[in-house]
Amino acid sequence: MRLFVREHLSLLIFTLFELLAVLMVFWFDGYNHPLTAIYALLLGLFIFAGYLVFRYFTHRGFYERLSHPVDSLAESVHRHESSPLPSALSELMETQYRQYQNMLQNWERKNEDYLTFMNQWVHQMKTPLSVIEMVTQDEEDERMISISEESDRLRRGLEMVLYVARLDTFEQDFSVEDVNLQQITSEAVHEHKRYFIRSHVYPEVLIDESMSVRTDAKWMRFILEQLLSNAIKYSAGSGQKVTLSAKTDGRAVILEIQDRGAGIPKADLPRVFRPFYTGENGRRFKESTGMGLYLVKEVIGRLNHQIELESTEGQGTRVRIRFPYAL
Repeated sequence: MRLFVREHLSLLIFTLFELLAVLMVFWFDGYNHPLTAIYALLLGLFIFAGYLVFRYFTHRGFYERLSHPVDSLAESVHRHESSPLPSALSELMETQYRQYQNMLQNWERKNEDYLTFMNQWVHQMKTPLSVIEMVTQDEEDERMISISEESDRLRRGLEMVLYVARLDTFEQDFSVEDVNLQQITSEAVHEHKRYFIRSHVYPEVLIDESMSVRTDAKWMRFILEQLLSNAIKYSAGSGQKVTLSAKTDGRAVILEIQDRGAGIPKADLPRVFRPFYTGENGRRFKESTGMGLYLVKEVIGRLNHQIELESTEGQGTRVRIRFPYAL
């Protein structure tokens, strides 16, 4: 109703001026019967009011659609009006909706093709990497050791690309199950065994063997590998430990990963989970991409877990993952 009044207010003012102008013409022409003039004015207003009432009831659905937001695009196009203007607008919106649907379907097909290509490319790249790792596995030559280190970096980068590509289809690619926390953390540590050795950093797992949580094992392993990779990278050469521990808090389980490395400057802490943000440490450690913690935060949220990060520059970083329900 408010939108209808706002639209026709200018028409009402124009009509009043028009009726008054006609009366003034008759008045200056010598027609001086005020009762007849008032009657003519009221008759004109009555006819105009009748037009407004007719227009309101024939366009009421149209104004309601414009006044109230819709919950979905489909809701805005499947209502047909009998009046010319609302009917034309409905046809226009239906045409735009179909065009939007076609564009969306095209983008979805392109995105699916892109994801398929990325997955296939990553798996193809893993084959030569596996061959390189086999060749350099037991070699003590410095050149072979350097090649092995670079192949490890490539493998971690490819794994990140693969999980980034899978993030858009996360709902189709996860399965919640009972996961032994000590086992999955040990597997993540083992995956980074050579990285630990090369960096002179030592893992310490302090988790009860009977402790389990409900999560997705594959995505949780990815999270742990990203956090361990950061812990090792920022502790490299320190000879310190990276400690993985867990405790219960009511029905919840809290997994804690603590390193004693470079730490994160206080000014960077509020932004560490932003995509591509590397901060001060990114300028000191050239391997930083700014995507690791962002992906961790995204996956943690989709798994309905919680993550907290505390850090003191020069003393290390502590990351806590809270699993809502313990087993």
